[in-house]
Amino acid sequence: MGAWIELKDRPHDAETEAYVGLAGPLAGTLAALVCYFWSRNTGSSLLLAVAYSGFFLNLFNMIPVPPFDGGRVTAAISRKLWLVGAPVLLALFLWRPNPILILMAVLAAPQILGVLRGSPDPEDAAYYSVPVQKRIEYGLLYIGLLVYLAVMTEQVHTMLGR
Repeated sequence: MGAWIELKDRPHDAETEAYVGLAGPLAGTLAALVCYFWSRNTGSSLLLAVAYSGFFLNLFNMIPVPPFDGGRVTAAISRKLWLVGAPVLLALFLWRPNPILILMAVLAAPQILGVLRGSPDPEDAAYYSVPVQKRIEYGLLYIGLLVYLAVMTEQVHTMLGR
């Protein structure tokens, strides 16, 4: 329900990267949903816990900072959204310190610093050039999936607490 995907080469453009970035969380969400409905039919608390893990991990993966899939998707919308993801990552670390969060912050730092420095060089500008209609489409898909994952994570967490 979560995977480390490493591409050998950078995709042709940010739109392709966003497509790839959405595919993983969508597939993981569908797998978690299967476990959720299966647990509801069988009464299995183990399957419910697996569903919770899937929803939570996919929600975590949607943080809008590279190298998370959320960073890949938001790159097609606006790289400035990475500036929203950086404080989220910091807040998570302050709430629940974890070395993995430090590693993710180190991996994200060069891209975030690039956004803070200003516009990308001409080669990067072409890479991040995405039509407005596609930006809106990816934005709606991103927000929709984010909200759905947050609701399901909370709902299943509550169910597990009973």
